[in-house]
Amino acid sequence: MFQDFDVSNRPDQGPPRIAALRAELAARGLDAFLVPRADAHQGEYVADRDARLAWLTAFSGSAGICAVSAAGTALFVDGRYTLQARAQVDSSISVHEIPAAKLSNWLVETLKPGAVVGFDPWLHTQAEVERLRKAFGASDLSLKPVSNPLDAVWTDRPDPPKGKAQTYPDALAGASAAQKRVRIAKDLRAADQAWAVLSLPDSICWLLNIRGSDIPRIPIVQCFALIEAASGDVRLFVDPAKLDGVALDGVDILPPDGLVAALANLSGPVRVDRDSAPFIVGQTLAEAGIDVAWDMDPCLLPKARKSDAEIAATRAAHLRDGAAMCEFLCWLDAQLDDVTNGARLTEIDVVRALEGFRRATNALRDISFDTIAGTGPNGAITHYRVSQDSNRAVASGDLLLVDSGGQYVDGTTDITRTMAVGAPDAAQVAAFTRVLKGMIAISRARWPKGLAGRDLDALARAPLWMAGQDYGHGTGHGVGVYLSVHEGPQRLSRQSEIALEPGMILSNEPGYYREGAWGIRIENLVVVRPAPALATADADRDMLSFETLTWVPIDRRLIDAGVLSPGERAWIDGYHRDVAARMAGKLSARAADWLARATAPL
Repeated sequence: MFQDFDVSNRPDQGPPRIAALRAELAARGLDAFLVPRADAHQGEYVADRDARLAWLTAFSGSAGICAVSAAGTALFVDGRYTLQARAQVDSSISVHEIPAAKLSNWLVETLKPGAVVGFDPWLHTQAEVERLRKAFGASDLSLKPVSNPLDAVWTDRPDPPKGKAQTYPDALAGASAAQKRVRIAKDLRAADQAWAVLSLPDSICWLLNIRGSDIPRIPIVQCFALIEAASGDVRLFVDPAKLDGVALDGVDILPPDGLVAALANLSGPVRVDRDSAPFIVGQTLAEAGIDVAWDMDPCLLPKARKSDAEIAATRAAHLRDGAAMCEFLCWLDAQLDDVTNGARLTEIDVVRALEGFRRATNALRDISFDTIAGTGPNGAITHYRVSQDSNRAVASGDLLLVDSGGQYVDGTTDITRTMAVGAPDAAQVAAFTRVLKGMIAISRARWPKGLAGRDLDALARAPLWMAGQDYGHGTGHGVGVYLSVHEGPQRLSRQSEIALEPGMILSNEPGYYREGAWGIRIENLVVVRPAPALATADADRDMLSFETLTWVPIDRRLIDAGVLSPGERAWIDGYHRDVAARMAGKLSARAADWLARATAPL
């Protein structure tokens, strides 16, 4: 499953393709055009057909936006991708890190008054367009929805994906598709909404209990849907060939290009998510005089609140995946010992080996994202993906960061472990221990119902803050069940205002990154559950807590036990006891011996 990702700028990317796009813009009377890393479904991964940003610039990260004008080309990425973007794109493309740098400011400073900025209304949400128009202020710039000019110059653009769909078992889902449709329809009626537009494929797959194969890593069917409040019936806009052999009661199958025409004939109010639906949805409804109810995708929260069946299945998936990880770490420890004696081990070797251990379960459907294996300075690139060009040999004194996951029918996993290569130095141990303290703080947290991810995020950062350190990503993201490994709306993040509720699965992954040297991240998945009762009569609030789902040892060689509190030390020793107990009977003799040493008390 390893893919050799070519991060070098091909000769025909960058300037030649940008020049062709500029000529097309001039022919259309546009002064600039926006090229986001997005498809019509706002997915994290995009099909080859929709990889416009990578085609134009060679930047292969999962988030970013490029502005092309006659005066210059600018690429805007967040802190996860700044180093990667600068390494991948041509020097004629300026790279800017958001949120410090803003696309709107660059456009205002670069373009002349009265300039017209074109955008593809399928690739931007209502919220994005509204924010950009507001940011333009009195600049006299205008945004104009247009058919995509990049597609006109991309002459060998790939065909749409045609992956086959399959039925997802009701027993694993915890409810039938019919029951889910009834539930969503009831919610719509309660909100006095006649229809809802569903543009997120993972929402539609969850609703209809189907999974697909259109996109690598995420088992979705690319499609749009409308659900009617009165009946709960669904109109599904999809290539019917994808559904061969899949029975969908209460669902009308319509051509994939029929959404716009169908929208214009609905009765309102129509529920549309301004943060995920393409701009053209609201535009079409407004032009037809149909009332729009701007509201969250009605499937998001029900999907996030996992059923008991989904949680039980996910626990089983994590035990299987944990055994594969333990076999891998046993193998890796032996390899790292050899490295300290002069043997050669590369990042690609690590990726291939790990994916091999997961395949050996005979249950793996796919990896859940492209495996991150970064050693030394590559570990400091948060979303690093190894290529033949960047492939680095592991060296004594390095830290090796491995972030990976698997897609199984019964669950989606995501785990990060950071390992010492040889004897770690004092700075590595100190930073690792601070990251561990933050990860333990989240694992042990208890909080009143109603709090959001933003209220807990600081718990993970506090030990780093005390040392003048921090990390540039959120502490955790939501995770689906045999769906997207990055699932909304729940997050552990300073930006998240979504209340955490029982059944929500999240990652717990604080980190620390020293640019040019090494990176540290420790990640377990957790699920929100009612907190165990306290042995005190004074408790007067309903509380929530996290149940840990991931069972894999944490590298004890990097822990300074002397700076852990008694409670933190008890947690890590208890966690390792639980890992040993849950892995009992699941490992080879060699891995079982390794695990006994790896889970010994501090």
